[in-house]
Amino acid sequence: MGRPRQFDVEHVLHQCMDVFWTKGFNATSYEDLTRATRVKKQSLYGVFDDKRSLFLRALKQYRKQSIEHMEHLTKNDVSPLKNLEAIRDAILSPVDEAVCRGCLMVNSALEFGTDDEEVTREVDMMFTEMERILEGVIQIGQEQHLLTTDYTSKELAAHLANAILGAKIMEKRGASREKIEAVLRTSFALIAL
Repeated sequence: MGRPRQFDVEHVLHQCMDVFWTKGFNATSYEDLTRATRVKKQSLYGVFDDKRSLFLRALKQYRKQSIEHMEHLTKNDVSPLKNLEAIRDAILSPVDEAVCRGCLMVNSALEFGTDDEEVTREVDMMFTEMERILEGVIQIGQEQHLLTTDYTSKELAAHLANAILGAKIMEKRGASREKIEAVLRTSFALIAL
């Protein structure tokens, strides 16, 4: 019988997610992960099998947290415009200019392209769920005559999702908060009446 696990799996997963988010998959070593978590390599392997499995779990956790947060922002009993503003403001949350991490999903999409089917599936699920949430808010805004109907809610959701992803790429490359804010403010304003 093996020794009982001596660490909180969810906490360690979150710590590993932060390392992958900052360094990327390929640049992250097991030494980086063990240093960040203070868990021995054998113990990490015992729970997560290997670095790739750990990375996939971290991506899934990131997607789940991000989507839950976005859904929470849109569950308020306020106008669709306020819900969209809440999403925009969350994207503009304080940026540490020294770190410039961007978005773990966007970073992973750029690092892997379509070379890894499981990573691609996680990334696609994240972007699909994000567009679904945006589309729901936009539909209500169109029904209330607050948002343009020149395009379908699906088209507008894709437009905003693209702006959000672009903003995260700008953040990763170190663009100023003012530039990122201008892009998002313009993209969100273009769909309002």
